[in-house]
Amino acid sequence: MVNALNLPTSSADMISQLDALAAELTVYGWTATIRTTPGRMSGLHARNPEPEARALSETIYARPRADGTWSYWWPWAEPIADTASAAAAIIVKVLRPAAAL
Repeated sequence: MVNALNLPTSSADMISQLDALAAELTVYGWTATIRTTPGRMSGLHARNPEPEARALSETIYARPRADGTWSYWWPWAEPIADTASAAAAIIVKVLRPAAAL
């Protein structure tokens, strides 16, 4: 597989990065499910666990940067963070209900 940066990536590497993020999100009580679809980049569906906030969910992607280090990305191609723990903290903060602000 070749990503948007034309860097070769393996599905196993991508899944490993997404697994690390899923583990971090479960610490916060979030649901995190890796989705793979033939012909598409694998992503992690992260969902807020609060019953009134279940619509606050997003698919997160992992891909390497030009220097080969991995980073987590929002679906609109904006980087989140370079580590699973930092990405999880940001995702939980961004996808919280407005009342929790």
